[in-house]
Amino acid sequence: MKLKQVPLEQLNALNPGTLMEALAITYLEVGEDFVKASMPVNERTKQPMGLLHGGASAALMETVGSLGSVLLIDPLTHYSVGLDISANHVGAVREGMVIATAKLIHAGRKTHLWNIEVREVQSERLICHGKHTVMVLPKED
Repeated sequence: MKLKQVPLEQLNALNPGTLMEALAITYLEVGEDFVKASMPVNERTKQPMGLLHGGASAALMETVGSLGSVLLIDPLTHYSVGLDISANHVGAVREGMVIATAKLIHAGRKTHLWNIEVREVQSERLICHGKHTVMVLPKED
């Protein structure tokens, strides 16, 4: 199953008034089986110790996985919701930018499973690794 190819400008135009806007998440690339987005490490995404907040990393991860699922389904007949997200925080970042890449592992009729890595842009160090499960539901009339 391949992701629909939608112009990035169109995808990023969905962000105003959402958490993605609040965290300054920007979609960067959509491939046949992956989605990439960036997020700055700044006052909006740091915890009190000055490090990237794990919850901000999880929000970025859920954003790329969920968008990927939206690009797999027919939005006229179905919608998708996050069912589970797990995140292992393995590195710390104090400034700069991170990029999340969600890679499709499974695309079933009712569930999608994504493997997601968050990496620091400058060093490409792994900051967070996890998985995101998305449920696909039929729209009711």
